Amino acid sequence: MKYYGKALLVLGFFALTACQSATKPDTAAGTTQDAENDMCGASQYQNTIGQPLSVLHDKRFDVPVRAIPWNSAVTMDFNLRRLNFMADQSGKISKVYCG
Repeated sequence: MKYYGKALLVLGFFALTACQSATKPDTAAGTTQDAENDMCGASQYQNTIGQPLSVLHDKRFDVPVRAIPWNSAVTMDFNLRRLNFMADQSGKISKVYCG
């Protein structure tokens, strides 16, 4: 009887995992942000993607800004009012987001 109970449990587990959705939301777009998650104004700076990280030195911002070079260590604190510019290996801005 123990064998049947374990087999039934495993069968139930597989049946539940089959119910999961296989589709993922499209997060690759990244250029459109809703107003709730755009508290830092990242949507205004999406045009800087592809430019060198050094273009930020000449700009003034009303919110805290963090320029993140490739493969650098950053703190994991989350601040929706902080504007983040992430650079790729070539030093060009690859992502602009709040956090």
